[in-house]
Amino acid sequence: MLDAFARTLVEQGERAATLDAVAAAAQVSKGGLLYHFGSKMALVDGLLARMVELALADVAVMRAAPEGAVAYLIRTSAISDTPFDLDYLAATRLAEGPFPQARVALTKAHEAWLAATVEAVGDPVLARAIVLVSDGLYLEAATRRGSRTPAPTPDGPQERPTSPAGAAELVALLESVIASRRA
Repeated sequence: MLDAFARTLVEQGERAATLDAVAAAAQVSKGGLLYHFGSKMALVDGLLARMVELALADVAVMRAAPEGAVAYLIRTSAISDTPFDLDYLAATRLAEGPFPQARVALTKAHEAWLAATVEAVGDPVLARAIVLVSDGLYLEAATRRGSRTPAPTPDGPQERPTSPAGAAELVALLESVIASRRA
């Protein structure tokens, strides 16, 4: 039911995500939906709680990643087809409307990624820049989903940052900046 709610939010917007529409998308009766989620606000709260839980689980994996937190963050930001992504995109749709709890949930997720990045690099300003790079990669991946062609530039095509080669190049650049800031 939460997946159906999230898909409806992402594909059609918050106004289209009525209880009737979510029940139909989830292939349950409206009564069945209301049994589990007594109102649209309960759906909102359930979706946001799940999104925060998934974000915090991602941060735990990030902190333990063998390649390092920064490499993990950049590599995974260049992917937009994980179970978390639907909830995250749905939360951003909710944040556009009268749901301040969506902005709170998104802020909690972003603060967790930032805190883990600060731990990894030891420099809050550099950590913020890395998280902003991550945000840009995620936006590109989400808006260009399915595009495998190189990005056009005045000098000809280049690897997209969301390609494995492009993400690896960004990680190498960021690691050299981290090393120079530590020196």
